Amino acid sequence: MKIAVLGATGQTGQQLVNQALQQGHSVTAVVRNPGKLTVTHDNLKVVEGDIFSEDSLKPHFKGQDAVLSCLGFPISFLYGITGYTQSMTAALNAMRDAKVNRIITMTSWYTDPNSGSNSPLLIRFMLLPMIRSVLNNMYEMENFLKQTDDINWTVVRPPGLKNTPTTANEFLTHEGYYVPDENGLPIGASVSRGDVARFMLSLLNNNAWMKKAVAIITK
Repeated sequence: MKIAVLGATGQTGQQLVNQALQQGHSVTAVVRNPGKLTVTHDNLKVVEGDIFSEDSLKPHFKGQDAVLSCLGFPISFLYGITGYTQSMTAALNAMRDAKVNRIITMTSWYTDPNSGSNSPLLIRFMLLPMIRSVLNNMYEMENFLKQTDDINWTVVRPPGLKNTPTTANEFLTHEGYYVPDENGLPIGASVSRGDVARFMLSLLNNNAWMKKAVAIITK
């Protein structure tokens, strides 16, 4: 397939680009600073683009089969974060103009403010309050997508991300804000970035999670 990748210079984005190329896809990496992406490949085109500008994204989306986004924005204690909603608004508008109908994007477990009540104490009282500014804007973006009828979107919600090797482990999935065990408690707390990329790419040939948000973790 021909895919455009946003957030390609991030740690998960680099995993996604490498795996996509290994799978034979043609990748257009839309980045702010092309020098930050050191991968070279015959099927990789690295282009400079503004993720907040539909006019900037539009020419790079033309002819693509799908857009995959691994964009991330830093936490802020002083100001609300708007990067997720602003970039998604620009991307969807550019996709409409470019006649691209599929987007797969990444958020996180616990985006809903009430969803962390079953999480371990350390996560609930230290981690979640610390990253709440990020989670809140992810949540806004998810709700924005839920109101989008004309584009086939999927939101992938991983737990904590770790820089460990990609596995071949089976995925556990749940249409919710985390993956629960039989008692409703979260299963595990982290997943390999490479596995998140692997799951996102698997959705290119899979309609199971169309217009849905899915929490994932590996067995």
